[in-house]
Amino acid sequence: MEKRIGVVGIIIEEFTNATFVNDILHDFGDLIVGRIGVPYKDRGIFVISIIVDGTMDEISAMTGKIGKIPGVNVKAAITKQ
Repeated sequence: MEKRIGVVGIIIEEFTNATFVNDILHDFGDLIVGRIGVPYKDRGIFVISIIVDGTMDEISAMTGKIGKIPGVNVKAAITKQ
């Protein structure tokens, strides 16, 4: 399967679950090209943007695991080729 480039956006609304997100990102570290995380203190949330390079199966596995964490929202935009 061919690799694709993508951007993954993660919003953490429950701070206590941030550790679970970081654990998953660590497990999929080979996919991550770059990452920026910003605590939005006025709103009490954390926003993480990640650039990934991997197969659709790998990217979907990562976002699927993150999406199952309560209080966490994740979306991905992936290249077509």
